[in-house]
Amino acid sequence: MSGAGTATAHGHELGARAAARVHDAFDRIAAVDRPEVWITLRDRAAVVAEAEAVDPTLPLAGLLFAVKDNIDVAGLPTTAASRSYAYEPTQDATAVARLRAAGAIVVGKTNLDQFATGLVGTRSPFGAVRNAWDPTRISGGSSSGSAIAVALGVVDFALGTDTAGSGRVPAALGGIVGVKPTKGLVPTTGVVPACRSQDCVTVFARSLDLARTAIELMSGPDGVDPLARPDAALSDGSLVALPPVPRIAVPQASQLAGLAPGWAEAFARAVDRFRSLGHEVVEVDITPLLDAAALLYDGAFVAERYAAVGAHIEAHRDEMGADLDPTVAGIVLGGAASTAAKLFADQERLDSLGAAGRAALDGTTALLTPTTTWHPTLDEVAADPVGANSRMGRYTNFANLLDMASLAVPAGFVDGLPFGVMLTGPAFSDRRLAALAAAFAAPTVDLLVVGAHLRDQPLNGQLVAAGGTFLQEARTTSDYRLHVLDTVPPKPGLVRAGKADAGDGVGDGASAGIAGEVWRLPAAGFATFVAALPAPMAIGTVTLADGTDVTGFLVEPYAVEGAEDITRLGGWRAYRQQLVGARA
Repeated sequence: MSGAGTATAHGHELGARAAARVHDAFDRIAAVDRPEVWITLRDRAAVVAEAEAVDPTLPLAGLLFAVKDNIDVAGLPTTAASRSYAYEPTQDATAVARLRAAGAIVVGKTNLDQFATGLVGTRSPFGAVRNAWDPTRISGGSSSGSAIAVALGVVDFALGTDTAGSGRVPAALGGIVGVKPTKGLVPTTGVVPACRSQDCVTVFARSLDLARTAIELMSGPDGVDPLARPDAALSDGSLVALPPVPRIAVPQASQLAGLAPGWAEAFARAVDRFRSLGHEVVEVDITPLLDAAALLYDGAFVAERYAAVGAHIEAHRDEMGADLDPTVAGIVLGGAASTAAKLFADQERLDSLGAAGRAALDGTTALLTPTTTWHPTLDEVAADPVGANSRMGRYTNFANLLDMASLAVPAGFVDGLPFGVMLTGPAFSDRRLAALAAAFAAPTVDLLVVGAHLRDQPLNGQLVAAGGTFLQEARTTSDYRLHVLDTVPPKPGLVRAGKADAGDGVGDGASAGIAGEVWRLPAAGFATFVAALPAPMAIGTVTLADGTDVTGFLVEPYAVEGAEDITRLGGWRAYRQQLVGARA
């Protein structure tokens, strides 16, 4: 078949797969029965036709995405979760247009806290968006529908917006990734503003790589948005490369007060995970950042929300409760009371807090915090809509005010519900944050080594090259034996003996176990490492003296026939030292 014919066949194959994915998505929408997730869905047949015609050479060819309904998609109404506000855009928002040009396909428009005002996902006449894991709890907002569409597996990724944390809080509560880029990297042309100077287009996905790819494809000035700006990291490598030993800032213990039960412990485990990756963790006082966060709603900056949609709310007061959410309306209309003098005073205070915050974080690579503080039920938010919401943004509200990049990643579960952490850094540190998050989120393997891969031994460099990090010294249980294999150079051979055979090899009493080290490797590095392992070496499960099981180096039993048994020495280092002593 000619090259053109092969390409055509490949295109047809991808189109068929993409069409099947569309059918799967629409079937999934029906199966999960979460109508509140969507405000407008495209016609299935139209989406299938678009999928069948997708160009297979495009970077996002055939991937499906959802769009928060304050972002324009040509041919679909933009409501910002208010029917009275709805309009029909004639062209896509810049962000949407760039994704479609990369081969991604829009499924529909998603629900949100009205006018993107809220972090709970319940402030919408289209219904409260329920959590993907527990429908009695909130989804988080304001990008509620987009996050849940991803968490439920309907779409591959989704667009949200983030002014106070709306692209991160729902990610944490849904167990997915949420990336909030530096302000201005992604143009907001075609986005209904919440606070025009603070808004960011964000991405939700189950994969950090996919979320970051979408951000990169959407980035760059479009000649329309006056606040859009080029990525300074493209000319400043220090904003991309990680230092040899990244320094991770964490809040003081008192600044973690008020977390939901079990969350402080979950955060401590995340901190330990960063330490295990070889990072230095330093405690810092983030009071200036928390004080700045309070200004977003408690100060004059809320006046920008009134500038965005206040006139519409004023003109439709008679629809309060039916089409206009009373809590949202109260927040937005409250912004009208701010004076110019108050705004300038708050801006001066924000400048001072920003300087203090930057000083506190000076010399660190990123700030690590929980993404939010708790996961309330729908009833708890209904009982205290403003107070419950205020707790959600403790660690998110300051990022846009202080021109910082941020992203949220899953960090395990507490009582069966997702827990997430967030990395935040200075403007244009997006790629550096992604590198930290990728290492944190990547699956790892803990590996016991007992010979030439130990620290200070000749093959240790292979472990380091595979991304390995030393965790601890360890010892096996007493039923393991260590032999010197007849190889060049000699290698240790660890085998497990029966309990009755677990002596020291020469009748001098029971073995005390074999000394070794536990190293943590990224799964990809472990796979590469194991692929190069020569026979008769093998990988298996080794039980340590403390009762835990880890993956470890073993040897096939045939290889120890006739081999010298050095179990009595307790480990490979002792054997090597004995050889040195004999030569002396």
